[in-house]
Amino acid sequence: MVGIILASHGQFAEGILQSGSMIFGEQENVQAVILKPSEGPDDLRAKIKEAVASFDNQDEVLFLVDLWGGTPFNQANTLFEEHKDKWAIVSGLNLPMLIEAYASRFSMESAHEIAAHIIETAKDGIKVKPEELEPQEAPKAVAQSTAATGAPGKFSYVLARIDSRLLHGQVATAWTKTTNPTRIIVVSDAVAKDELRKKLIQQAAPPGVKAHVVPIAQMIKLAKDDQHFGGQRALLLFENPQDVLRAVEGGVPLETVNVGSMAHSPGKVQPNKVLAFSQNDIDTFKQLKNAGIKFDVRKVPNDSKGNMDEILKKAQEELNNRA
Repeated sequence: MVGIILASHGQFAEGILQSGSMIFGEQENVQAVILKPSEGPDDLRAKIKEAVASFDNQDEVLFLVDLWGGTPFNQANTLFEEHKDKWAIVSGLNLPMLIEAYASRFSMESAHEIAAHIIETAKDGIKVKPEELEPQEAPKAVAQSTAATGAPGKFSYVLARIDSRLLHGQVATAWTKTTNPTRIIVVSDAVAKDELRKKLIQQAAPPGVKAHVVPIAQMIKLAKDDQHFGGQRALLLFENPQDVLRAVEGGVPLETVNVGSMAHSPGKVQPNKVLAFSQNDIDTFKQLKNAGIKFDVRKVPNDSKGNMDEILKKAQEELNNRA
């Protein structure tokens, strides 16, 4: 695995490391190296050497630095010269760049390959509102999917996820990068009626992926359409297990449901940090299990899978104790 060093003036590198962990999960072979106001170049260089020495693979190292020509860049560059056939340095560190680098390590084995790949994502992460403040650029050619929209066939379902936050950072980055959907579909009667939420979801879609919001009945119809969605890879997002059950009972052919986040509200118990249950939720999950649905309990792809049976048992015990 390619090792990643985040290097910055002050605590920026440590802060963005924490932000990346919140969105993509804890990462191995990643180190933050900071230049304190009381330190000099030699101090920083010693820290960089120590960070590199901690990696499993010291041959492939990617430096993500805050500023081209600054001390973190210069000290990384002095070490880079002896390893430039393998190591790489990218400046202008931002969160989209870091998340893309994390995701790229699943499929790319060289620092050079990852460095070249993440630059466009880093640039695309810089946006402005109101949109008319964006500089005008010549239209760019859009790469076409190997399967054109409208081709005969049905959806391929790459992920179905229960997440009370719906489309947010963990989905738009971690899960999208690992499942590679062509469409993200929020399946919710409530959200379909809320124009503001619909607009925000569409704006949150990652580059190259279309985001839609549809009522449950419409999703059932789409799932049965075998004429227009051939080659389309759908990532489905549900707010709650009740909506999943309605979709499954209506004919949406799901086999596994990723359970990522269920927000706490009055009357619910919370057996772990991210999942809260009412009695209705527990009963619904049992119905889904009886329907043959399997559960993948993870916030992000790097997390270890939780045991849904044990989680539901604990939630039931806590509800019974309240009675």
